[in-house]
Amino acid sequence: MTIRLPAPDGGLRAYEPRTDPVPPAPAPAGPPASRTVFSAAHVVADPYADTTLDGPAAVDWDATLAFRRHLWSHGLGVAEAMDTAQRGMGLDWAGAAELIRRSAAEAKAVGGRIACGAGTDHLPHGTLPRIRAAYEEQLAVVEESGAQAILMASRALAAAATGPDDYLDVYGHLLRQASEPVVLHWLGPMFDPALDGYWGSADLDAATETFLAVIAAHPDKVDGVKVSLLDARREVELRRRLPDGVRCYTGDDFHYPELIEGDDQGFSHALLGVFDPLGPLAARAVRTLDTGDTTSFRALLDPTVPLARHLFHPPTRYYKTGVVLLAWLAGHQDHFTMVGGLQSARSLPHLARAYELADGLGLFPDPSLAESRMKSLLTVHGVPR
Repeated sequence: MTIRLPAPDGGLRAYEPRTDPVPPAPAPAGPPASRTVFSAAHVVADPYADTTLDGPAAVDWDATLAFRRHLWSHGLGVAEAMDTAQRGMGLDWAGAAELIRRSAAEAKAVGGRIACGAGTDHLPHGTLPRIRAAYEEQLAVVEESGAQAILMASRALAAAATGPDDYLDVYGHLLRQASEPVVLHWLGPMFDPALDGYWGSADLDAATETFLAVIAAHPDKVDGVKVSLLDARREVELRRRLPDGVRCYTGDDFHYPELIEGDDQGFSHALLGVFDPLGPLAARAVRTLDTGDTTSFRALLDPTVPLARHLFHPPTRYYKTGVVLLAWLAGHQDHFTMVGGLQSARSLPHLARAYELADGLGLFPDPSLAESRMKSLLTVHGVPR
């Protein structure tokens, strides 16, 4: 059996899908012991809702929470209300707040680990006092839910700040108020162009110094930092300069195997969007590090990098389209519809290649279901069977 997939040159090429069902992974005894691992999970849109692109998102809460239970069942933590959830690209703050409350309650019910993003996306722009207040509002929702807080980068702060001192002031204010240690998230402009020059400078060396100064002033309030710059060398250098007890959570979806493995001076934990489609495989790989078996770890995770690099190909912020496609093909949801209409953000050849790479990795529990669904998507786009 073959399936005809569109190629970047405009033609069609034959692909022979896998036919062997993937055996279910055994239920783990708990989360990995040697690394703390979060998957930034997507939301499932309600395809029957009568919505508009600029209106409030309609979420299928049952399917969204079921996907989180899937991740927790493999011992992964869930990073909630992050950009993977289309936050700031279809999911507004009201929807994100509801997502935080529901997911935190579900995590408590099943014993899953959860951390949630707090930002300022309900404030398009404003003065520094208004930006601080917007952060405080979202931080309060996260803390009241019982989840750990992730202080996300702010578009409003990037626009309003006049230099490093403004970042030191805003983040210092928030860290003094935080009831528990938080994760600081440095999201690079490849994920969100509006964040160019974050931490007060477009020079990444200067920005790093400001970032480290924020942490050094409040090390007891920083559990860790999530670095999403897609620069492995810079992450390693930053990791080595963190105060004792402050973790580095890699957000580098290009170099995660080597960063999680680490070196003789340390390693990165993980908070990754690509661990949404890679959940079971990633959990299995990281567990091998508990035994010190780095060779088996790399043998499991290195082959996933081509898929990750494809999903996160520029414009990187649209990687979530491929993530949701793979969730549909894997049977975690019944449709390929996204909040904000982002199912149209990637080309058909891009989606076809994502299917091919994921199928080759054995990511689909039922390859025949994935093949059938991919064929239906191709038919809608006019590809002859």
